[in-house]
Amino acid sequence: MAMTITEKILAAHAGKDHVAPGELLNVKIDLALGNDITAPVAIREFEKIGVSGVFDREKIALIPDHFVPNKDIKSAEQAKQMKDFAIKHDLALYFEVGRMGIEHCLLPEQGLVGPGDLVIGADSHTCTYGALGAFSTGIGSTDLAAAMALGETWLKVPESVKFIYEGTLPPWVGGKDLILHTIGRIGVDGALYRAMEFTGPAIESLSMDGRFTMCNMAVEAGAKNGIIAPDETTRAYVEGRSRRLYQFYASDEEAKYAAVYRYDVSRLEPQVAFPHLPENVRSVSAAGHITIDQAVIGSCTNGRLADLREAAGVLKDRKVHKNVRLIIFPGTQEIYRQALKEGLIETFIDAGAAVSTPTCGPCLGGHMGILAKGERAVATTNRNFTGRMGHPESEVYLSGPAVAAASAILGRIAHPQEVK
Repeated sequence: MAMTITEKILAAHAGKDHVAPGELLNVKIDLALGNDITAPVAIREFEKIGVSGVFDREKIALIPDHFVPNKDIKSAEQAKQMKDFAIKHDLALYFEVGRMGIEHCLLPEQGLVGPGDLVIGADSHTCTYGALGAFSTGIGSTDLAAAMALGETWLKVPESVKFIYEGTLPPWVGGKDLILHTIGRIGVDGALYRAMEFTGPAIESLSMDGRFTMCNMAVEAGAKNGIIAPDETTRAYVEGRSRRLYQFYASDEEAKYAAVYRYDVSRLEPQVAFPHLPENVRSVSAAGHITIDQAVIGSCTNGRLADLREAAGVLKDRKVHKNVRLIIFPGTQEIYRQALKEGLIETFIDAGAAVSTPTCGPCLGGHMGILAKGERAVATTNRNFTGRMGHPESEVYLSGPAVAAASAILGRIAHPQEVK
């Protein structure tokens, strides 16, 4: 029987020839992920199970990235608990500060996830890896504990929804704009517990970095996972990088979908999500005069090299507005290194930006970019809920890197073409 790419990957990891939406499965996992917020809870639950060790020391990744470098004593204790567990069980995939990166940027870069994989992580944006043609989804810390012990987890097969993007992307429009536009159309619950399958000519033209951005935000539409069928762009990314054998899957032509959406993006403008939901989307030209206090470029959504290049293209030989803080967070140390080689970091500093070590800190209102009461930020992050980046009476506007950079220069939400 015909299956979607999501159904095929789940069937393979459940040892079955065929699965259908709604079916409950026990599946073998290729990788389990925890960070400095979620892993300590999982570790405490793991120790209650009573097993002598983890199921596979090379298939558990622990990455301190949310409150690091440690912002206070509590965060230091959380990071230490994770480090102690990694040492005790001789985990191969523990990444300390200086070698770590934002988890969803780091794992693909390190070749630890690949096409056809089944990856779970105690972080909702684990869905990022669908960009490689993998099934990846967020789970709770208790489920992570069981997975670390058993090497498997249970899942319900989601219905799939197909999104077809036709046309050629205009200048300054990329993966962030496509996914914001989509969430603006279907809402934050428009794909609840469904697989969002992204297809069409505009997707085929996207770089891997743009694809990561799209799948990263699938969860903001309530999706179980986001996924893009692997192609030659994927192959070029994983060859020479992947640490395991990988397999390309594709949906059958006769596969069934709960819904199919089709968008012509040839005239799409850069998009901005207004407070306080990612679905509150407008074209940047319809934003009006919204002054800002802070701009943030980075995160697991837009902290990759293509994002930094895009921002630097806007900021080159220009200055950040005197009333604005521009904070830039490369996603990994390797991205930081390459940005240095290309002169991007110099461009940022010359413009008046602050460049940080990789961290999730500002995205979740953790540290290194907290907003005060009444302040506004435009950010390339993924959520703009009330109080997401600081005071509950602050505001967060989501955009792509070019809009964030242009807004930092002009002191208000702006289209990149407005920068002279």
